Amino acid sequence: MQPSRPKYLNLAKIKLPLPGFVSILHRISGAFLFLILPFLLYLFQASLGTPASFLEFKNVVDHIFVKIVLLVIAWAFLHHFCAGIRYLALDMHVGTELSQARASSWVVLAISLAITIVIAIALW
Repeated sequence: MQPSRPKYLNLAKIKLPLPGFVSILHRISGAFLFLILPFLLYLFQASLGTPASFLEFKNVVDHIFVKIVLLVIAWAFLHHFCAGIRYLALDMHVGTELSQARASSWVVLAISLAITIVIAIALW
């Protein structure tokens, strides 16, 4: 007799290890960066046009909501970049031991958050 298996997967009860959490954040940040690309292109176009359009760009960026969005975009880019370097190292069989993988996951989170804080200080 086979043991009874759950009929559904309860994601709230799964204890995800840190490397798995970093992997999911890597995928989410990549998708977010792709979806936010039209907004970034709009800001880029507004900053390079006429002096009047640059003033419009400055007015848009001075809004608190836009600053928060830019900060989230900065974190997403930094996390995606740092995690991408981590995955390149893993593809070259560097840091594949469990303790090294956990440590590199902490490094990815720490570096991306630290640089995001520096950007936040510069943004405000």
